[in-house]
Amino acid sequence: MLIKTFYKGIEVHRKEKIIVVRFVVPHRVISTCRANGGLREDLDLIFNHQACEPTGHRRKSYDMAVRRPPVYLQQICQRHGLTENCASLGTAANMNCAAMEAKKFHDLEVVAICTGGVETNAGRVGDPASVYEESGKFMPVTGTVCQNSKKKGGAAKTKEDSGTINIIVCINRELTPGAMVRAVMTATEAKTAILQELNINSRYSDGLATGTGTDQIAVACALTGGIPLTGAGKHSKLGELIGLTVKKAVAGTLKLQNGMSAQSRCSTLVHIERFGADVRTMEAGIKRYLPADLGDLLSRNFECIDRDPITVAAVAALVHLRDKIGWQILPESCAPEIFSTYGAHLAAAVSGKYDRFVLYKNRLDTCQFNLENTAFLDLVYQCMAMGFEEKWEDI
Repeated sequence: MLIKTFYKGIEVHRKEKIIVVRFVVPHRVISTCRANGGLREDLDLIFNHQACEPTGHRRKSYDMAVRRPPVYLQQICQRHGLTENCASLGTAANMNCAAMEAKKFHDLEVVAICTGGVETNAGRVGDPASVYEESGKFMPVTGTVCQNSKKKGGAAKTKEDSGTINIIVCINRELTPGAMVRAVMTATEAKTAILQELNINSRYSDGLATGTGTDQIAVACALTGGIPLTGAGKHSKLGELIGLTVKKAVAGTLKLQNGMSAQSRCSTLVHIERFGADVRTMEAGIKRYLPADLGDLLSRNFECIDRDPITVAAVAALVHLRDKIGWQILPESCAPEIFSTYGAHLAAAVSGKYDRFVLYKNRLDTCQFNLENTAFLDLVYQCMAMGFEEKWEDI
């Protein structure tokens, strides 16, 4: 089915589990496609194909895409009647959750078509790797375990679930080869920017995610024969349009695929889950500092407390300061003063009694602080309990 035509140069089609971008006019393409990747000027189309369900569904086509990319490309093209002269992106994301965005400035137009899922495979650049490529084969790195399984208290295991952000960018003007590479950089920055804004957590470390472990991209520019554009960075209008379209398209597909939006990320748990928290451990951690009756009351109202905007703001501040200390922007020697001060803010946010701030801080001044994840979570739970205990007064 034809979804839309852009700038009389590309047609976007969707059928079953595949989105196809057909070139009506010749395009230069740079892509991460393992079969026809790199910089090409002879391709007829780009496709994005869903190979399996996101979780627990290891089909033959999935393994083929990883181990024998040319064969995977051939089989998908034969199945859908496509020319093999194409760039391919593979994913477990639903093609019906794709998001498209287009922006224009004068005679310049940029189109971004994105699919994405981040709930199981989001990672931060520099996280521990799971495979090492040698002699044309990917071998597991000994001792690598799924950080997410450790966070949730499960047995250490190799991660099997999938998550990928695939980005296709099409431009109606010709770019130099160097500008094509720069366009990839700009689109990648845009993807990372929206992940930061949505507070997407790495599943392999306690950092914020910058992407997933399997992200792919293809950038195409029409070969118009005119003077090619040479800049696609942030100072250029082309770079601005790439950034805006990719950010909006990635945000759109994550909302459709994972239900992630700015509003859904207003949650205390969202901000601390990268340190190992989940609903069960967070609730139990707070209740440990409460008398039984108040603990039961908290359990019945957990979601309301978790999503209270002022409480979320206070937790976010604590988390950000913990990051600043970890990045050595703030000295670790100042952690006691920082944590007691902003922990008192958190207690006051929960109770609503800011006149009690000094009392809360005095209590926390006697505590020992460190940056270890368990200790940091315990501080958050203690502060929330301190505030909840004083939230309601008998009349």
